[in-house]
Amino acid sequence: MPILNKDMQVCISLAGRPSNIGTRFHNFLYDELGLNFVYKAFSTDDLEGAVRGIRALGFRGCSVSMPFKEAIIPLVDNLEPSALAIESVNTVVNEDGLLTASNTDYEAVALLLTQQRVDAAKSVLVRGSGGMAKAVVAAFRGCGFENVTVLARNEQAGPALAEKYGYRWLADDPAPAHDVIVNVTPLGMRGSEERTQAFSDEQIRRADTVFDVVAFPAETPLVAAGRAAGKTLITGAEVIALQAARQFERYTGVALTADQVARASEFSRAE
Repeated sequence: MPILNKDMQVCISLAGRPSNIGTRFHNFLYDELGLNFVYKAFSTDDLEGAVRGIRALGFRGCSVSMPFKEAIIPLVDNLEPSALAIESVNTVVNEDGLLTASNTDYEAVALLLTQQRVDAAKSVLVRGSGGMAKAVVAAFRGCGFENVTVLARNEQAGPALAEKYGYRWLADDPAPAHDVIVNVTPLGMRGSEERTQAFSDEQIRRADTVFDVVAFPAETPLVAAGRAAGKTLITGAEVIALQAARQFERYTGVALTADQVARASEFSRAE
């Protein structure tokens, strides 16, 4: 990384609970590509003041995590279609004081569905109704999927999410019948839920595509079971790396290769 200097461009992240993942991903690539950038994670209890600081200090970009993804919307100037689709922001780019917001989670999911050639005619079951579930469900809608069911026990968030995008809602597990199964819950996440498989063995056997948004660990019980069954896989590790790559390209104007993304992702996770 270049020695800190007056011309260095600064990118930051704002999160309720900052991690080193984005910091390591971006700074690894700045260093490798010889870019005069630095990336630093922050938390704040004054979001409005932080956004004023981005403008006033000329910070180039800002990654936005919970709980700020929706609260930041009235504080920016422009919303790209990805942010409008889910009314949620995870990336802000500063062009001479004009702040443009997007959602690269949405973009990453949509791109992975395209790369894996998941047929829009397939039936889809999405487990979850939180913020990331909104990005996932909206991406399926944006990719032209019509037959999507939201599975969520939350009787407020579940129906609201399904209705927003014109899909069905269920509170209880249906019989195995879906071609694409998607976990957007903490099931399988590192910690107390790490050994929990988000879908049954029979649901996995019935599906042809298994998608787990959980990024840590990369090999969740659902991903391991899908791999063993020979299913098409989309993983949370892929989502988190691709969304960070899309942010990087917005901040720097540099398009990354798949190899660069993979190496930066591996470095960011090797804490």
